[in-house]
Amino acid sequence: MTNRTYSNPIRPGFHPDPSIVRVNDDYYMVNSTFQFFPAIIISHSRDLVNWEIIGHAINDSSYIKLTDLPDSYGIWAPDISYHNGAFYIFATLRLHGSGRQNIMMTSKRPEGPYSKPVVINEEGLDPSLFVDNDGTAYMVFGGGGARLQRLNEDLTAAVGDPLLLWPGTGKASPEGPHLLKKDGYYYIILAEGGTEYGHCVSVARSKSLTGPYEACPGNPVLTQSDPTAAIQRAGHGKPVQTQHGDWWIVYLAGRPIGGSYCVLGRETCLDPVQWTEDGWFRVNDGKGPSMVQQAPELEETLFPSIDTDDFNGERLPLHWQFARNPDDSLWSLTERPGHLRLWTGDADIDSIDSRNVIVRRERHHRYMASLKMEFQPERNGEQAGLVCYYDTRCFVKLCLLYDDGLKIRLVERRASISRCLQEKVVPVGSGKELYFKVLVNRENRSFYYSRDNRVWEYVGTIEDAQFLSDEGTQEKKAFTGTMVGIYATSSGTGSRAAADFDWFHYEC
Repeated sequence: MTNRTYSNPIRPGFHPDPSIVRVNDDYYMVNSTFQFFPAIIISHSRDLVNWEIIGHAINDSSYIKLTDLPDSYGIWAPDISYHNGAFYIFATLRLHGSGRQNIMMTSKRPEGPYSKPVVINEEGLDPSLFVDNDGTAYMVFGGGGARLQRLNEDLTAAVGDPLLLWPGTGKASPEGPHLLKKDGYYYIILAEGGTEYGHCVSVARSKSLTGPYEACPGNPVLTQSDPTAAIQRAGHGKPVQTQHGDWWIVYLAGRPIGGSYCVLGRETCLDPVQWTEDGWFRVNDGKGPSMVQQAPELEETLFPSIDTDDFNGERLPLHWQFARNPDDSLWSLTERPGHLRLWTGDADIDSIDSRNVIVRRERHHRYMASLKMEFQPERNGEQAGLVCYYDTRCFVKLCLLYDDGLKIRLVERRASISRCLQEKVVPVGSGKELYFKVLVNRENRSFYYSRDNRVWEYVGTIEDAQFLSDEGTQEKKAFTGTMVGIYATSSGTGSRAAADFDWFHYEC
Protein backbone atom coordinates (compact mmCIF):
# COMPACT_ATOMS: atom_id res chain seq x y z
CA MET A 1 0.00 0.00 0.00
CA THR A 2 1.35 3.41 -0.94
CA ASN A 3 2.03 5.87 1.84
CA ARG A 4 0.92 8.76 -0.33
CA THR A 5 -2.52 10.28 -0.05
CA TYR A 6 -4.41 12.75 -2.19
CA SER A 7 -7.39 15.02 -1.71
CA ASN A 8 -10.51 15.12 -3.86
CA PRO A 9 -11.17 16.63 -6.29
CA ILE A 10 -8.11 15.61 -8.31
CA ARG A 11 -9.02 18.20 -10.96
CA PRO A 12 -10.21 21.18 -8.91
CA GLY A 13 -12.18 23.68 -10.93
CA PHE A 14 -12.22 21.53 -14.05
CA HIS A 15 -15.28 20.85 -16.15
CA PRO A 16 -17.50 17.87 -15.43
CA ASP A 17 -18.36 14.61 -17.17
CA PRO A 18 -14.91 12.99 -16.99
CA SER A 19 -14.02 10.08 -19.25
CA ILE A 20 -10.76 8.19 -19.00
CA VAL A 21 -8.70 5.62 -20.88
CA ARG A 22 -5.38 3.91 -20.13
CA VAL A 23 -2.87 3.15 -22.87
CA ASN A 24 0.08 1.18 -21.45
CA ASP A 25 1.32 3.28 -18.50
CA ASP A 26 -0.38 6.52 -19.52
CA TYR A 27 -3.84 7.81 -18.69
CA TYR A 28 -5.86 10.26 -20.75
CA MET A 29 -8.96 12.17 -19.74
CA VAL A 30 -11.47 14.41 -21.48
CA ASN A 31 -14.02 16.81 -19.98
CA SER A 32 -16.93 18.91 -21.18
CA THR A 33 -16.22 22.43 -22.42
CA PHE A 34 -19.74 23.64 -23.32
CA GLN A 35 -19.60 26.97 -25.23
CA PHE A 36 -15.87 27.50 -24.68
CA PHE A 37 -13.25 27.13 -27.41
CA PRO A 38 -10.92 25.32 -28.13
CA ALA A 39 -13.30 22.48 -27.39
CA ILE A 40 -12.86 19.29 -25.34
CA ILE A 41 -9.89 19.51 -22.97
CA ILE A 42 -7.52 16.51 -23.16
CA SER A 43 -5.37 15.78 -20.11
CA HIS A 44 -2.61 13.28 -19.37
CA SER A 45 -1.44 11.55 -16.19
CA ARG A 46 0.91 8.78 -15.13
CA ASP A 47 -0.42 8.33 -11.59
CA LEU A 48 -4.17 9.19 -11.85
CA VAL A 49 -3.76 12.05 -9.36
CA ASN A 50 -1.55 14.62 -11.10
CA TRP A 51 -2.64 15.83 -14.53
CA GLU A 52 -1.48 18.15 -17.30
CA ILE A 53 -3.46 19.54 -20.23
CA ILE A 54 -1.95 18.30 -23.50
CA GLY A 55 -4.44 19.51 -26.09
CA HIS A 56 -8.00 19.88 -27.32
CA ALA A 57 -10.03 17.65 -29.58
CA ILE A 58 -11.31 20.61 -31.63
CA ASN A 59 -8.80 23.39 -32.37
CA ASP A 60 -10.08 24.40 -35.80
CA SER A 61 -12.86 26.94 -35.35
CA SER A 62 -14.41 25.93 -38.68
CA TYR A 63 -15.08 22.44 -37.25
CA ILE A 64 -17.69 23.57 -34.74
CA LYS A 65 -20.03 26.55 -34.55
CA LEU A 66 -20.56 27.80 -31.01
CA THR A 67 -21.20 31.46 -31.80
CA ASP A 68 -24.98 31.46 -31.57
CA LEU A 69 -25.48 28.83 -28.86
CA PRO A 70 -26.91 29.73 -25.44
CA ASP A 71 -24.73 29.60 -22.34
CA SER A 72 -23.87 26.05 -21.19
CA TYR A 73 -24.81 24.57 -24.58
CA GLY A 74 -22.14 23.24 -26.95
CA ILE A 75 -19.94 20.27 -26.01
CA TRP A 76 -21.43 17.88 -23.46
CA ALA A 77 -19.98 14.72 -21.92
CA PRO A 78 -17.13 13.65 -24.22
CA ASP A 79 -15.70 10.12 -24.04
CA ILE A 80 -12.18 9.01 -24.94
CA SER A 81 -11.27 5.46 -26.01
CA TYR A 82 -8.37 3.69 -27.68
CA HIS A 83 -8.94 1.13 -30.45
CA ASN A 84 -6.63 -0.38 -33.07
CA GLY A 85 -3.87 2.14 -32.48
CA ALA A 86 -6.07 5.24 -32.56
CA PHE A 87 -7.80 7.48 -30.04
CA TYR A 88 -11.51 8.10 -30.50
CA ILE A 89 -13.44 10.92 -28.86
CA PHE A 90 -17.23 10.93 -28.92
CA ALA A 91 -19.28 13.86 -27.62
CA THR A 92 -22.66 15.53 -27.79
CA LEU A 93 -22.94 18.91 -29.50
CA ARG A 94 -25.94 20.47 -27.78
CA LEU A 95 -27.78 22.82 -30.15
CA HIS A 96 -30.74 25.17 -29.85
CA GLY A 97 -33.94 23.93 -28.25
CA SER A 98 -33.86 20.13 -28.09
CA GLY A 99 -31.44 19.81 -31.01
CA ARG A 100 -28.29 17.74 -30.62
CA GLN A 101 -25.67 15.84 -32.57
CA ASN A 102 -23.57 12.93 -31.32
CA ILE A 103 -20.19 13.43 -32.97
CA MET A 104 -16.91 11.49 -33.30
CA MET A 105 -13.32 12.49 -34.03
CA THR A 106 -10.13 10.44 -34.10
CA SER A 107 -6.34 10.80 -33.97
CA LYS A 108 -3.27 8.58 -33.78
CA ARG A 109 -1.90 10.88 -31.08
CA PRO A 110 -3.71 11.56 -27.79
CA GLU A 111 -3.06 15.30 -27.98
CA GLY A 112 -4.19 15.48 -31.61
CA PRO A 113 -4.72 16.94 -34.08
CA TYR A 114 -8.07 15.16 -34.39
CA SER A 115 -10.13 14.64 -37.50
CA LYS A 116 -13.04 16.87 -38.36
CA PRO A 117 -16.05 15.67 -36.32
CA VAL A 118 -18.59 13.43 -38.07
CA VAL A 119 -22.19 13.20 -36.93
CA ILE A 120 -23.26 9.69 -35.89
CA ASN A 121 -26.87 10.50 -34.98
CA GLU A 122 -29.09 13.30 -33.74
CA GLU A 123 -30.84 11.76 -30.75
CA GLY A 124 -29.94 11.14 -27.14
CA LEU A 125 -26.75 12.38 -25.54
CA ASP A 126 -23.45 11.44 -23.86
CA PRO A 127 -22.09 8.93 -26.40
CA SER A 128 -19.24 6.53 -25.64
CA LEU A 129 -17.46 3.79 -27.57
CA PHE A 130 -17.67 0.06 -26.85
CA VAL A 131 -15.87 -2.56 -28.93
CA ASP A 132 -16.84 -6.19 -28.32
CA ASN A 133 -14.44 -9.14 -28.39
CA ASP A 134 -15.31 -9.89 -32.01
CA GLY A 135 -14.25 -6.38 -33.04
CA THR A 136 -17.75 -5.03 -33.61
CA ALA A 137 -17.94 -1.39 -32.55
CA TYR A 138 -20.91 0.29 -30.92
CA MET A 139 -21.83 3.72 -29.69
CA VAL A 140 -23.55 3.67 -26.31
CA PHE A 141 -25.58 6.79 -25.57
CA GLY A 142 -28.10 8.11 -23.07
CA GLY A 143 -31.61 9.41 -23.22
CA GLY A 144 -34.17 7.43 -21.25
CA GLY A 145 -31.46 4.95 -20.26
CA ALA A 146 -28.51 3.24 -21.96
CA ARG A 147 -28.95 2.78 -25.71
CA LEU A 148 -26.78 0.78 -28.10
CA GLN A 149 -26.01 1.81 -31.69
CA ARG A 150 -23.90 -0.38 -33.96
CA LEU A 151 -21.23 1.43 -36.01
CA ASN A 152 -19.61 0.73 -39.35
CA GLU A 153 -16.02 -0.55 -39.55
CA ASP A 154 -14.33 2.86 -39.46
CA LEU A 155 -16.67 4.11 -36.71
CA THR A 156 -17.98 7.00 -38.81
CA ALA A 157 -21.64 6.07 -39.26
CA ALA A 158 -24.52 4.27 -37.59
CA VAL A 159 -25.66 0.86 -38.85
CA GLY A 160 -29.27 -0.07 -38.21
CA ASP A 161 -31.49 1.22 -35.41
CA PRO A 162 -30.50 1.80 -31.78
CA LEU A 163 -31.61 -0.58 -29.04
CA LEU A 164 -32.55 0.33 -25.47
CA LEU A 165 -30.45 -1.88 -23.21
CA TRP A 166 -31.48 -0.69 -19.75
CA PRO A 167 -33.74 2.18 -18.65
CA GLY A 168 -31.99 2.61 -15.30
CA THR A 169 -33.39 2.22 -11.80
CA GLY A 170 -36.19 4.76 -12.20
CA LYS A 171 -34.31 7.83 -11.01
CA ALA A 172 -34.44 11.00 -13.08
CA SER A 173 -32.23 11.66 -16.12
CA PRO A 174 -30.56 8.30 -16.84
CA GLU A 175 -27.58 9.36 -18.99
CA GLY A 176 -23.80 9.21 -19.40
CA PRO A 177 -23.67 5.44 -20.06
CA HIS A 178 -20.52 3.35 -20.44
CA LEU A 179 -20.24 -0.34 -21.31
CA LEU A 180 -17.60 -2.56 -19.72
CA LYS A 181 -17.02 -6.25 -20.36
CA LYS A 182 -15.41 -8.28 -17.56
CA ASP A 183 -15.40 -11.97 -16.66
CA GLY A 184 -18.17 -12.84 -19.10
CA TYR A 185 -20.51 -10.03 -18.07
CA TYR A 186 -21.46 -6.83 -19.85
CA TYR A 187 -21.75 -4.01 -17.31
CA ILE A 188 -23.67 -0.78 -17.90
CA ILE A 189 -22.44 2.14 -15.81
CA LEU A 190 -25.11 4.84 -15.82
CA ALA A 191 -25.46 8.34 -14.36
CA GLU A 192 -28.82 9.00 -12.73
CA GLY A 193 -30.61 11.54 -10.57
CA GLY A 194 -29.72 14.62 -12.61
CA THR A 195 -26.53 16.58 -12.11
CA GLU A 196 -27.79 18.35 -9.01
CA TYR A 197 -27.90 17.02 -5.45
CA GLY A 198 -28.88 13.35 -5.47
CA HIS A 199 -26.70 12.58 -8.51
CA CYS A 200 -25.37 9.01 -8.56
CA VAL A 201 -23.85 6.10 -10.48
CA SER A 202 -25.93 2.96 -11.03
CA VAL A 203 -24.90 -0.38 -12.54
CA ALA A 204 -26.58 -3.28 -14.34
CA ARG A 205 -25.15 -6.43 -15.98
CA SER A 206 -25.98 -9.19 -18.42
CA LYS A 207 -24.32 -12.24 -19.96
CA SER A 208 -25.61 -11.02 -23.33
CA LEU A 209 -24.80 -7.67 -24.92
CA THR A 210 -28.42 -7.05 -25.80
CA GLY A 211 -29.72 -8.11 -22.39
CA PRO A 212 -31.80 -8.51 -20.42
CA TYR A 213 -29.87 -6.55 -17.79
CA GLU A 214 -30.27 -6.98 -14.05
CA ALA A 215 -29.72 -4.05 -11.72
CA CYS A 216 -27.01 -4.24 -9.08
CA PRO A 217 -28.60 -4.92 -5.67
CA GLY A 218 -26.23 -2.34 -4.20
CA ASN A 219 -27.35 0.54 -6.43
CA PRO A 220 -26.40 3.27 -6.46
CA VAL A 221 -22.77 2.20 -6.31
CA LEU A 222 -21.74 5.84 -5.82
CA THR A 223 -23.64 8.81 -4.43
CA GLN A 224 -23.40 11.37 -1.65
CA SER A 225 -25.95 10.59 1.06
CA ASP A 226 -24.55 13.00 3.68
CA PRO A 227 -26.04 16.47 3.09
CA THR A 228 -23.37 18.03 5.33
CA ALA A 229 -20.37 16.59 3.47
CA ALA A 230 -17.97 18.91 1.65
CA ILE A 231 -18.34 16.99 -1.63
CA GLN A 232 -21.83 16.81 -3.14
CA ARG A 233 -23.52 16.06 -6.49
CA ALA A 234 -21.37 12.95 -7.10
CA GLY A 235 -22.08 10.87 -10.20
CA HIS A 236 -21.39 10.37 -13.91
CA GLY A 237 -18.35 8.11 -13.59
CA LYS A 238 -16.17 5.85 -15.73
CA PRO A 239 -13.96 3.06 -14.32
CA VAL A 240 -10.40 2.34 -15.40
CA GLN A 241 -8.06 -0.55 -14.58
CA THR A 242 -4.42 0.20 -13.84
CA GLN A 243 -1.53 -1.73 -15.36
CA HIS A 244 -1.23 -3.48 -12.00
CA GLY A 245 -4.82 -4.74 -12.01
CA ASP A 246 -6.39 -2.25 -9.58
CA TRP A 247 -9.62 -0.48 -10.45
CA TRP A 248 -10.49 3.19 -9.98
CA ILE A 249 -13.29 5.47 -11.12
CA VAL A 250 -13.28 9.13 -12.15
CA TYR A 251 -16.54 10.98 -11.57
CA LEU A 252 -17.95 14.47 -11.25
CA ALA A 253 -18.88 16.22 -8.02
CA GLY A 254 -19.31 19.71 -6.61
CA ARG A 255 -18.00 21.51 -3.53
CA PRO A 256 -20.65 24.00 -2.40
CA ILE A 257 -19.85 27.10 -0.36
CA GLY A 258 -22.28 29.18 1.63
CA GLY A 259 -24.83 26.39 1.63
CA SER A 260 -25.42 25.03 -1.84
CA TYR A 261 -23.53 27.19 -4.35
CA CYS A 262 -20.84 25.45 -6.44
CA VAL A 263 -18.76 28.39 -7.66
CA LEU A 264 -16.15 26.05 -9.16
CA GLY A 265 -18.84 24.09 -10.97
CA ARG A 266 -18.65 20.31 -11.15
CA GLU A 267 -15.15 18.96 -10.62
CA THR A 268 -13.39 15.65 -11.31
CA CYS A 269 -12.88 13.24 -8.41
CA LEU A 270 -11.20 9.83 -8.10
CA ASP A 271 -11.96 6.88 -5.83
CA PRO A 272 -11.05 3.17 -5.72
CA VAL A 273 -13.36 0.45 -7.01
CA GLN A 274 -13.76 -2.88 -5.20
CA TRP A 275 -15.13 -5.95 -6.97
CA THR A 276 -17.24 -8.27 -4.83
CA GLU A 277 -17.22 -12.07 -4.84
CA ASP A 278 -20.57 -12.15 -6.64
CA GLY A 279 -19.22 -10.06 -9.54
CA TRP A 280 -20.55 -6.59 -8.72
CA PHE A 281 -18.49 -3.57 -7.79
CA ARG A 282 -18.79 -0.74 -5.32
CA VAL A 283 -16.94 2.56 -5.06
CA ASN A 284 -14.84 3.48 -2.02
CA ASP A 285 -16.31 0.52 -0.09
CA GLY A 286 -19.74 2.14 -0.33
CA LYS A 287 -18.75 5.11 1.84
CA GLY A 288 -19.46 7.75 -0.77
CA PRO A 289 -16.96 10.28 -2.11
CA SER A 290 -13.72 10.50 -0.14
CA MET A 291 -12.12 13.75 0.92
CA VAL A 292 -8.69 12.15 1.47
CA GLN A 293 -7.72 8.84 -0.11
CA GLN A 294 -4.72 6.52 -0.44
CA ALA A 295 -3.04 7.19 -3.77
CA PRO A 296 -2.96 4.47 -6.45
CA GLU A 297 0.06 2.14 -6.52
CA LEU A 298 1.58 4.13 -9.36
CA GLU A 299 4.79 6.11 -9.45
CA GLU A 300 4.07 9.73 -8.62
CA THR A 301 4.57 12.01 -11.62
CA LEU A 302 4.27 15.74 -11.00
CA PHE A 303 3.75 18.44 -13.59
CA PRO A 304 4.75 22.10 -13.21
CA SER A 305 2.08 24.50 -12.08
CA ILE A 306 1.59 27.40 -14.47
CA ASP A 307 1.14 30.47 -12.28
CA THR A 308 2.17 33.22 -14.70
CA ASP A 309 1.33 33.51 -18.38
CA ASP A 310 3.70 35.96 -20.07
CA PHE A 311 2.21 35.53 -23.56
CA ASN A 312 5.65 35.12 -25.12
CA GLY A 313 4.74 32.06 -27.18
CA GLU A 314 3.22 31.74 -30.62
CA ARG A 315 0.07 30.14 -29.20
CA LEU A 316 -2.11 30.74 -26.17
CA PRO A 317 -1.30 28.40 -23.27
CA LEU A 318 -3.61 25.38 -23.34
CA HIS A 319 -5.54 26.35 -20.20
CA TRP A 320 -6.93 29.50 -21.85
CA GLN A 321 -10.24 29.43 -23.71
CA PHE A 322 -12.49 31.86 -25.54
CA ALA A 323 -16.16 32.16 -24.67
CA ARG A 324 -17.42 30.75 -28.00
CA ASN A 325 -15.52 30.85 -31.30
CA PRO A 326 -13.00 33.68 -31.47
CA ASP A 327 -12.85 36.32 -34.16
CA ASP A 328 -9.19 36.03 -35.19
CA SER A 329 -9.15 39.63 -36.41
CA LEU A 330 -9.73 40.80 -32.83
CA TRP A 331 -6.76 39.23 -31.04
CA SER A 332 -3.07 38.59 -31.65
CA LEU A 333 0.08 37.26 -30.00
CA THR A 334 2.33 38.63 -32.74
CA GLU A 335 1.11 42.21 -33.22
CA ARG A 336 3.15 43.17 -30.17
CA PRO A 337 5.52 40.32 -29.22
CA GLY A 338 5.37 39.32 -25.58
CA HIS A 339 1.81 40.60 -25.23
CA LEU A 340 -1.69 39.33 -25.86
CA ARG A 341 -3.41 42.10 -27.81
CA LEU A 342 -7.18 42.39 -27.87
CA TRP A 343 -9.05 44.90 -30.01
CA THR A 344 -12.33 46.28 -28.73
CA GLY A 345 -14.38 45.95 -31.90
CA ASP A 346 -17.10 43.59 -30.72
CA ALA A 347 -20.21 43.35 -28.55
CA ASP A 348 -20.18 43.72 -24.78
CA ILE A 349 -19.55 40.59 -22.72
CA ASP A 350 -23.16 40.25 -21.60
CA SER A 351 -23.97 39.21 -25.18
CA ILE A 352 -23.34 35.88 -26.88
CA ASP A 353 -22.02 37.97 -29.77
CA SER A 354 -18.95 38.91 -27.72
CA ARG A 355 -15.69 37.43 -29.07
CA ASN A 356 -13.11 38.85 -26.69
CA VAL A 357 -13.61 37.02 -23.41
CA ILE A 358 -10.50 34.89 -22.81
CA VAL A 359 -10.46 32.99 -19.53
CA ARG A 360 -8.88 30.17 -17.53
CA ARG A 361 -10.40 27.99 -14.84
CA GLU A 362 -10.81 29.14 -11.28
CA ARG A 363 -9.37 26.16 -9.41
CA HIS A 364 -9.55 27.25 -5.79
CA HIS A 365 -12.01 28.83 -3.38
CA ARG A 366 -9.19 31.11 -2.23
CA TYR A 367 -6.84 32.64 -4.79
CA MET A 368 -5.38 35.84 -6.21
CA ALA A 369 -5.31 36.82 -9.88
CA SER A 370 -3.59 39.88 -11.31
CA LEU A 371 -2.62 41.30 -14.69
CA LYS A 372 -0.58 44.00 -16.35
CA MET A 373 -2.27 45.97 -19.12
CA GLU A 374 -1.60 48.92 -21.41
CA PHE A 375 -4.74 50.50 -22.84
CA GLN A 376 -5.61 53.97 -24.13
CA PRO A 377 -9.38 54.21 -24.66
CA GLU A 378 -10.49 57.44 -26.30
CA ARG A 379 -14.13 56.86 -27.29
CA ASN A 380 -17.11 56.24 -25.05
CA GLY A 381 -17.70 52.56 -24.39
CA GLU A 382 -14.14 51.37 -25.02
CA GLN A 383 -13.04 49.24 -22.09
CA ALA A 384 -10.72 46.38 -21.11
CA GLY A 385 -9.68 44.63 -17.94
CA LEU A 386 -10.09 41.68 -15.61
CA VAL A 387 -13.21 39.52 -15.44
CA CYS A 388 -14.53 36.80 -13.12
CA TYR A 389 -16.78 35.11 -15.64
CA TYR A 390 -19.46 32.50 -15.24
CA ASP A 391 -21.35 33.29 -18.45
CA THR A 392 -23.14 36.20 -20.14
CA ARG A 393 -25.69 36.21 -17.29
CA CYS A 394 -23.28 36.32 -14.36
CA PHE A 395 -19.88 37.99 -14.12
CA VAL A 396 -17.85 40.69 -12.38
CA LYS A 397 -15.51 42.95 -14.30
CA LEU A 398 -12.89 45.48 -13.21
CA CYS A 399 -12.05 47.68 -16.16
CA LEU A 400 -10.45 50.80 -17.47
CA LEU A 401 -12.95 52.53 -19.74
CA TYR A 402 -13.66 55.79 -21.46
CA ASP A 403 -16.95 57.37 -20.46
CA ASP A 404 -16.55 61.12 -20.96
CA GLY A 405 -13.11 60.63 -19.46
CA LEU A 406 -10.94 57.80 -18.17
CA LYS A 407 -12.46 55.78 -15.34
CA ILE A 408 -11.89 52.57 -13.46
CA ARG A 409 -15.17 50.82 -12.91
CA LEU A 410 -16.27 47.71 -11.02
CA VAL A 411 -19.40 46.16 -12.56
CA GLU A 412 -21.48 43.23 -11.35
CA ARG A 413 -23.90 41.29 -13.53
CA ARG A 414 -26.09 39.03 -11.41
CA ALA A 415 -28.72 36.80 -13.05
CA SER A 416 -28.84 39.10 -16.11
CA ILE A 417 -29.12 42.34 -14.09
CA SER A 418 -26.10 44.68 -14.31
CA ARG A 419 -25.08 47.41 -11.90
CA CYS A 420 -22.00 49.55 -11.33
CA LEU A 421 -20.65 48.87 -7.85
CA GLN A 422 -17.83 51.40 -7.77
CA GLU A 423 -16.26 53.97 -10.06
CA LYS A 424 -13.08 56.00 -9.80
CA VAL A 425 -12.01 58.82 -12.08
CA VAL A 426 -8.32 58.35 -12.70
CA PRO A 427 -5.88 60.55 -14.63
CA VAL A 428 -4.15 57.64 -16.29
CA GLY A 429 -1.63 59.14 -18.68
CA SER A 430 -1.19 58.07 -22.26
CA GLY A 431 0.79 54.83 -22.51
CA LYS A 432 0.96 54.33 -18.75
CA GLU A 433 0.88 50.82 -17.36
CA LEU A 434 -2.03 49.67 -15.25
CA TYR A 435 -2.40 46.62 -13.01
CA PHE A 436 -5.60 44.95 -11.82
CA LYS A 437 -6.03 42.39 -9.05
CA VAL A 438 -8.78 40.31 -7.47
CA LEU A 439 -8.51 38.55 -4.10
CA VAL A 440 -11.00 35.70 -3.74
CA ASN A 441 -11.88 34.26 -0.33
CA ARG A 442 -14.80 31.89 -0.86
CA GLU A 443 -17.89 34.11 -1.25
CA ASN A 444 -15.88 37.32 -0.88
CA ARG A 445 -14.14 39.05 -3.84
CA SER A 446 -12.13 42.25 -3.44
CA PHE A 447 -10.76 44.28 -6.35
CA TYR A 448 -7.74 46.58 -6.62
CA TYR A 449 -5.73 48.55 -9.17
CA SER A 450 -2.15 49.82 -9.21
CA ARG A 451 0.13 51.95 -11.37
CA ASP A 452 3.37 50.24 -10.35
CA ASN A 453 2.43 46.71 -9.10
CA ARG A 454 3.56 47.74 -5.62
CA VAL A 455 1.08 50.23 -4.18
CA TRP A 456 -2.47 48.98 -4.63
CA GLU A 457 -5.60 51.10 -4.43
CA TYR A 458 -8.80 49.48 -3.25
CA VAL A 459 -11.78 49.64 -5.62
CA GLY A 460 -14.50 47.58 -4.00
CA THR A 461 -15.68 44.27 -2.54
CA ILE A 462 -18.50 41.90 -3.35
CA GLU A 463 -19.27 40.31 0.00
CA ASP A 464 -21.33 37.50 -1.47
CA ALA A 465 -20.43 36.44 -5.01
CA GLN A 466 -22.23 33.10 -4.89
CA PHE A 467 -24.20 34.17 -7.95
CA LEU A 468 -21.06 33.15 -9.90
CA SER A 469 -22.14 29.51 -9.75
CA ASP A 470 -24.25 26.85 -11.42
CA GLU A 471 -27.05 27.59 -8.98
CA GLY A 472 -26.59 31.37 -8.99
CA THR A 473 -27.61 31.86 -12.61
CA GLN A 474 -31.17 30.83 -11.69
CA GLU A 475 -31.21 28.84 -14.92
CA LYS A 476 -31.71 25.08 -15.19
CA LYS A 477 -28.96 24.62 -17.78
CA ALA A 478 -25.94 26.12 -16.06
CA PHE A 479 -22.93 23.83 -15.83
CA THR A 480 -19.70 25.69 -16.49
CA GLY A 481 -18.23 26.89 -13.19
CA THR A 482 -16.55 30.27 -12.82
CA MET A 483 -13.47 31.32 -14.81
CA VAL A 484 -11.12 34.26 -14.51
CA GLY A 485 -9.35 36.18 -17.24
CA ILE A 486 -9.35 39.20 -19.50
CA TYR A 487 -11.60 40.97 -21.95
CA ALA A 488 -11.85 44.01 -24.23
CA THR A 489 -14.96 45.53 -25.76
CA SER A 490 -16.38 48.71 -27.20
CA SER A 491 -19.81 48.02 -25.69
CA GLY A 492 -21.36 47.47 -29.07
CA THR A 493 -20.21 50.74 -30.66
CA GLY A 494 -17.88 48.96 -33.07
CA SER A 495 -14.86 51.15 -32.37
CA ARG A 496 -11.45 49.50 -32.43
CA ALA A 497 -8.84 50.19 -29.76
CA ALA A 498 -5.93 47.94 -28.75
CA ALA A 499 -5.50 46.59 -25.23
CA ASP A 500 -2.13 44.92 -24.61
CA PHE A 501 -1.85 42.39 -21.79
CA ASP A 502 1.77 41.78 -20.77
CA TRP A 503 1.08 38.99 -18.25
CA PHE A 504 -1.58 37.29 -16.17
CA HIS A 505 -0.78 35.76 -12.78
CA TYR A 506 -2.82 33.22 -10.77
CA GLU A 507 -1.84 31.87 -7.35
CA CYS A 508 -3.62 30.19 -4.46
